[in-house]
Amino acid sequence: MEKSRPLWDNPLQFIFACISYAVGLGNVWRFPYLCQMYGGGGFLIPYFIMLIAEGMPLLYLELAVGQRMRQGSIGAWKIISPYLCGVGVASVVVSFFLSMYYNVINAWAFWYLFHSFQDPLPWATCPLNINRTGYEEECEKTSTTQYFWYRQTLNISPSLEDSGNVQWQQALCLTLAWLVVYLCILRGTESTGKVVYVTASLPYCVLIIYLIRGLTLHGAVNGLIYMFTPKLEQLSNPKAWISAATQIFFSLGLGFGSLIAFASYNEPSNNCERHAIIVSLINSTTSIFASIVTFSIYGFKATFNYESCINKVILLLLNAFDLEEGSVTADNLNEMKDYLMATHPQEYAQLLPQIKNCSLEAELDTAVQGTGLAFIVYSEAIKNMEVPQLYSVLYFFMLLMLGIGSMLGNTAAILTPLTDSKVIAARFPKEVISGAVCFINCVIGLIFTMEAGNYWFDIFNDYAATLSLLLIVLVETIAVCYIYGIKRFEKDLHTMIGRKPNWYWKVMWAFASPLLIISLFIFYITDYILTGTLQYQAWDATQGQLVTKDYPGYALVVIGLLVAASTMCIPLGALVTFIQKRLERESVPTVA
Repeated sequence: MEKSRPLWDNPLQFIFACISYAVGLGNVWRFPYLCQMYGGGGFLIPYFIMLIAEGMPLLYLELAVGQRMRQGSIGAWKIISPYLCGVGVASVVVSFFLSMYYNVINAWAFWYLFHSFQDPLPWATCPLNINRTGYEEECEKTSTTQYFWYRQTLNISPSLEDSGNVQWQQALCLTLAWLVVYLCILRGTESTGKVVYVTASLPYCVLIIYLIRGLTLHGAVNGLIYMFTPKLEQLSNPKAWISAATQIFFSLGLGFGSLIAFASYNEPSNNCERHAIIVSLINSTTSIFASIVTFSIYGFKATFNYESCINKVILLLLNAFDLEEGSVTADNLNEMKDYLMATHPQEYAQLLPQIKNCSLEAELDTAVQGTGLAFIVYSEAIKNMEVPQLYSVLYFFMLLMLGIGSMLGNTAAILTPLTDSKVIAARFPKEVISGAVCFINCVIGLIFTMEAGNYWFDIFNDYAATLSLLLIVLVETIAVCYIYGIKRFEKDLHTMIGRKPNWYWKVMWAFASPLLIISLFIFYITDYILTGTLQYQAWDATQGQLVTKDYPGYALVVIGLLVAASTMCIPLGALVTFIQKRLERESVPTVA
């Protein structure tokens, strides 16, 4: 079995595969948001503590298990104990759920990439109404970038109950996204190994270009000062530590089975300890690097909006009070407002509702994450740059590379256990198995291209993996340390890399990491209970903004099924194994 198992061409190819998988969209759109929310530079303190206490040890554990057992997630945990087969199945189910909706992000990236070649960019101005007598009313009530995202990209319905039809443009983009993924995984490690060189390295090239451009933008310094100014009082906020632990956990892709699958194609003597340290450090460094780029652009956008606001107020005052051009400037605006309020109290009072309170700090405080940051905030900044088409193409191409790189890991987590199965592998070639997985995911993924698709996307994104992954990794850690045995695991590592793990790894595996995961698990359960009725953000076209609504009953059922479908695999797998062994014992004839 080991001789016929495919291998990476070299250790560097394996590292690139892990980096391509781990370094994803979360590094670009989640980490900067957490920095913004929890103390700027001060957030790096809990982040790196969690990296040392949780990230590195659990990454090392999964790589070592995959490399030692030479199987995908199902086979690897079944070797450790037959009662743990459900752990691998749970990983496959979670990866399947993730693949269903994650590739929709790549479809959106394709959509924006195709539109990036237009001049002007389609999200730079509002479209004309049907009569061509003015702009679309919905667009005038919001920003041009929000209108392009919610109306022209998603064509979003007003609520989850209004499903609407499949949007054929998005369906075509999703089909293209799955076709690209299929071509990348067609021949397993043979094809994936070549692709990861591109998906892992190109995003860094684009980030470097954006860093150079971002630092030269007007107002970029405001964003960087905002990011690096530590708010140390946030260190006493438990949510800052919980968010740091969660970011480390999900950013490295623990529990999906992808890392186990990748490591199973290593040479048995590969130094997985060194690779775990390298991958985790590169992943965290990339998050900080991407944040510098994001905050420089964020500073430019905030400064641009702040100065536009100031100019509108100045123009309003000049016209309303018939003042001389240049008499009101950004420097003396507050003094002039006080003067006009004192000398023309009635006129000023009538004008007051139209006078906006412009604040650079308020602009910088506007926290956005996820698709809002990737497709609205970034496109807002890009449209105001010189040669916006160039930077738009570069940015959405980078998103594609990050998304496709993560999809290679997600699909590997599903395909490796399937191709490891003698029953399936004997009947179908690898290309057919890969094609079937991609086709099934693509067909189901059409749900996310409907008018209410974005609401279903949020449900899957928020609930399909969080609790399930925490439980999976907790069981993995307990299984290795207390079922397989830490001493036995030590011997395996000594055989593979030539030395036993030091005290740091053993303490983290046996005590610190499980306690951290249990703490996270309790926090999320408590948070769900205290939240009460689960709610979502729906787009109200009449107001041009998001409004909060309660999830309907059937959506809550789906959320429950998403969580149960994966978590129940673990006890059910153990129960089925127990019954099988019991039946086997009873079927063995006893000698009188």
